[in-house]
Amino acid sequence: MTLRLNRRHFLGTAAASVAATSLPLRASAATPFTMQAAWINDAEFAGYFIGIDEGYYSEEGLDLTYLPGGPDVIPESTIIAGRADLALTTPDTTIKAIAEQGAPFKIIGAQYQKNPIGIVSLASNPILEPKDLIGKTLAVPPVNVISVNAMLALNGIDPADVNIVPYAYDPTPLIQGEIDASLDFTTNVPYTISQQGVEATSFLLYDFGFTIYNDTVVVTEETLANKRAELVSWLRASRKGWDENFKDPNLWPQKWADTWFAGTGRTIDNEIFFNNAQQPLMESPAGYMAMTEEGIEANLRALSEVGIKGTRDMFDTTLLEEI
Repeated sequence: MTLRLNRRHFLGTAAASVAATSLPLRASAATPFTMQAAWINDAEFAGYFIGIDEGYYSEEGLDLTYLPGGPDVIPESTIIAGRADLALTTPDTTIKAIAEQGAPFKIIGAQYQKNPIGIVSLASNPILEPKDLIGKTLAVPPVNVISVNAMLALNGIDPADVNIVPYAYDPTPLIQGEIDASLDFTTNVPYTISQQGVEATSFLLYDFGFTIYNDTVVVTEETLANKRAELVSWLRASRKGWDENFKDPNLWPQKWADTWFAGTGRTIDNEIFFNNAQQPLMESPAGYMAMTEEGIEANLRALSEVGIKGTRDMFDTTLLEEI
């Protein structure tokens, strides 16, 4: 099977590199189990790092291999190739693959209840809501243009009224005034900009109608059928890791300067900012990793605005009920 998707996630073949940024790190336990992260090692994945370092996965009987992501790592490709048991993805790419190409995926959990992607601008030239983008230049990674167009449409704005240019996850053009705003992680990039002596502001696409999860936990139907107990154990250990992380979001990043965060090129202060900023985007009355019926419906409704026709059966919440 060959699938063609996009994002920093799924470009179409199972041959995508799994170890582009660093070697896998393992926690010793009984049953081999592999997870594929969505990006390089940063605070976005703190709960999993804690789960490994503190032995939560081992306690669940899992010998966990953690595969870092990166710009050349496509998580869905990893599970299609059988190199990982689950992957962290975005629901737009995953649901599009299921709906349009018959990809054998199921979404069994969601890390971010609110997607952290948003519009970042400088405080000296603020973009505070969608209508402020009219007549402005907005840098967007090509794979995210569909999300931005959806947000604009949901707010009655013709995308033709916004000058959208390509973006490569580098805030330098924004700092130098070459663009008016960019699409990026609001949990991280404003702080990165502040380290250059410039104040930034941001808003979430989520808060203006594009209500999708992020870092959705995705497995193949085969894995769901054959490794259900292991998946439940992974969810339970991961929730425990995130519970521990948010007891003090300032604590854990400092412990990882020479381990998980080595070589990323970002400061620990940046990771601490990231860890604090992501907490309200991950919290749910049903617990970390949860997917509520209201949340699932919000995802499906938002994706339908861009022609991605998902259905409720693409989500399986029954494993969360067992943790």
